[in-house]
Amino acid sequence: MAGQGEEDVPRDAKIVKSLLKSMGVEDYEPRVVHQFLEIWYRYVVDVLTDAQVYSGHATKSTIDCDDLKLAIQSKVNFSFPQPPPREVLLELATSRNKIPLPKLIAGLGVSLPPEQDTLLSPNYQLVIPKKSASIEPEETEEDDEDVTNPAPQTSQQQQQSELLRQTPQRVSFPLSRRPN
Repeated sequence: MAGQGEEDVPRDAKIVKSLLKSMGVEDYEPRVVHQFLEIWYRYVVDVLTDAQVYSGHATKSTIDCDDLKLAIQSKVNFSFPQPPPREVLLELATSRNKIPLPKLIAGLGVSLPPEQDTLLSPNYQLVIPKKSASIEPEETEEDDEDVTNPAPQTSQQQQQSELLRQTPQRVSFPLSRRPN
């Protein structure tokens, strides 16, 4: 990619190209240089803005080296958090390792964790309402006298069919709760 209009390229773009070349990158798209420049310019503006805020907080009229160091350090601490100290990690590991592992059940095949500890078990519940039959018109006393029922249902059958019609169908799965 190098060599295309080398004399018209700004100094910063030449530096980016030389850095890419020194890292062994020979083939890249031209917009990669512009993206690197955009990131670097944004970083410099952020650091200088922070340094200006720190200088103003210290009631100084100009930005000095200490303001820049503080701005860069705060940017590094914010962008790249440090891992906890070794002592904290050892204490955490010791407390976690005090809890014994569950006993293995001797058997053939691969031993798997209990069902409640897997991500494969369903953990939701569905309620599927049954479609209700069309609403029947209310019967009047006159209709009762004229209509004869050829096969009367028992009260138990009527209650059961009414219950099935009103109750939505439930499909449920265990909602496992992890112990703390």
